Amino acid sequence: MNHPPEPPSEGTAYETALHRVVGLADYERVAGIGSPLLKEDLSRMHELARRIGDPQRRVPVIHVAGTKGKGSTAAMISSILVAAGHRVGLFTSPHLHTFRERIRIDGESISEARFVNAVNRVWPHVEAMAKEDGAPTTFELLTAMAFDLPLSEGVDVLVLEVGMGGRLDSTNVADATVDVITSVSLDHTAILGGTVELIAAEKAGIIKTATPTVVAPQVSPGALEVIKERARAVDAPLVEIGRDVHIDVLDHDLMGQTVAIKTSRRHYGVRFPLLGAHQAENAATAIAAVEEFDASIGPVVIARGLASVHWEGRFQVLDAGSPTVVVDGAHNPQSMGVLRDAVREYLDPADTVVVFGCSGDKELPGMAEQLASLATHVVVCTSRHPRAVPADRVASVFEAVGVPTSHAPNVAVALDAARQIATALGAIVVTGSLFVVAEALEAWQGIEPERYPELERPTASEAKSVSGLG
Repeated sequence: MNHPPEPPSEGTAYETALHRVVGLADYERVAGIGSPLLKEDLSRMHELARRIGDPQRRVPVIHVAGTKGKGSTAAMISSILVAAGHRVGLFTSPHLHTFRERIRIDGESISEARFVNAVNRVWPHVEAMAKEDGAPTTFELLTAMAFDLPLSEGVDVLVLEVGMGGRLDSTNVADATVDVITSVSLDHTAILGGTVELIAAEKAGIIKTATPTVVAPQVSPGALEVIKERARAVDAPLVEIGRDVHIDVLDHDLMGQTVAIKTSRRHYGVRFPLLGAHQAENAATAIAAVEEFDASIGPVVIARGLASVHWEGRFQVLDAGSPTVVVDGAHNPQSMGVLRDAVREYLDPADTVVVFGCSGDKELPGMAEQLASLATHVVVCTSRHPRAVPADRVASVFEAVGVPTSHAPNVAVALDAARQIATALGAIVVTGSLFVVAEALEAWQGIEPERYPELERPTASEAKSVSGLG
């Protein structure tokens, strides 16, 4: 039984609230290193939602699942709805620099004061549940905080991104007005299953009876068929991007892309700052979802919403100079292939130095194979995240596919090293994990991150001390 943590005796109200959130079981950060991962049902999340009054049932919900693109698509949907005059709550994960990013109102991360209020509104129920059957997890608490936005902040629509899977994800206690499934590929296989079809079945578990569902283009025909089978089983109307919605990328540069999108209802001409063909697919998916939610939202509003979307860490250009510097949170073989193609299409560099680190539950050999034809050199590094793979193991995998490597003790040093190696006509690409991308952004932009010492992997000297060897 997990119990809620005791707050520190000193500290700000925000530090106390953050300690409470982080101190619960955080399977997102310890997955694969000895903690329980699987759950059989959503009874605990249903109970927590019930105790706070099921506020997620008071407003429309747009629910977004998928392996890649779900965060970008959710952000696009939110931006469009804000442009249409809605007060929008957006729940996504993970965060880059602060837990407050995970809960946004009208596209902006909630303030420290709002975060404290949100924790305090839910916390008595966490304590009560802990005395009975065990406290909720970190993700369940955050989900409840997002659910509470209609009551506490006057939000009139919730856009919820699934954390992992779908069928047993905490967000799935909400009954959506529209469901969305973005591209499905292999990820979290130890938890969701070892085939794309099994993973697609977990994602499709968000589709509820008679709920309009938008599905993005699928690389795997098997994944698409699984999603269709689920939709048929629950009589959910299905809108397929590529069949019912058509995309034509008209032009692009490092500032954005212009795309023509045709649905069964309208033609749209939009320009938005997110780069890559995959983001054009995400934009079409977002437009189709908004049409299913409210067909009265017109092309001008949709174009305005997409033009103002902001989503860091996804093929984000930090420097268009010499060399060009890009960060991208790709973390499985399929998304790494998409990144490789985008680098060639947008940059066509003379050489590409990759700064790479990843988490232990990812398919490292597959990612290395996708990058082998692009990278002229890889600087391997390890993020602060406790699931980060040691740099020497990452290096051995890249060396096995013929890519020269060097080591750096952290992401900031790796980025500096890459700048020394890359030529003026080349590119630096930071990838492998959103956690690596976050630390690169922090180093580049001088951002002071939130630190969670109890969750971070100990340094070598700390590990020796703990083991009694130092």
